[in-house]
Amino acid sequence: MPEFKKLIARLKRRYGEPQLPPARGPFELVMWENACYLLPDERRAAVFEGLRAQVGLNAEAIWKADREILFPLAKMGGMRPETRVFRWREIARITLTQFEGDLDRILQEPYAKAKKALKQFPNIGDPGAEKILLFCGMHAGLPLESNGLRVLTRVGYGRAQKNYGAQYRSVQEALSGQLPRDPTALVSAHLLLREHGKTICKNNGPLCLECPAADLCAFAMK
Repeated sequence: MPEFKKLIARLKRRYGEPQLPPARGPFELVMWENACYLLPDERRAAVFEGLRAQVGLNAEAIWKADREILFPLAKMGGMRPETRVFRWREIARITLTQFEGDLDRILQEPYAKAKKALKQFPNIGDPGAEKILLFCGMHAGLPLESNGLRVLTRVGYGRAQKNYGAQYRSVQEALSGQLPRDPTALVSAHLLLREHGKTICKNNGPLCLECPAADLCAFAMK
């Protein structure tokens, strides 16, 4: 298992400084997560910026928006656009009824309470809530999505398991004591691991010969 900061330094040399998503604040980040399904980030950004330009990225604007405006944008986000419209309106409804239209207020709460609040929203589980809080400057570790989790498991952190939650916990336990405290550094690590998992350390057919960390990786050495 390599030193975490050495692994991230290798990835940063390969990919450069990662680009942050255009979403800012918890409400926009929840909408970003719900912008599309199984499509590239470029499409997600197109849907997201379409909402910003045509509707407005705030709870009241989305709640009041006509279906005729929302539905074409939802279709850009992939399959089941009607479900996507429902989720956008549900995000707006929860924000308006439970947070008086201002989801930023959760950032004043203790971490556990803020995380619980975010998990009320569609498609936001533990990793998603942790990622949103990290991007807002609050953190209690390194949140991982499936690509980053796969990279770290293959490198030697934790154990590959059939149960996703158990695998996630095993990786988090293995990372204990190695993570930087600076949230900016954690955001960068999250994005770099995600990019590496998408482009080289793929689920099927990983490109180990192109990997900048192959000499650190238990999987590549098999």
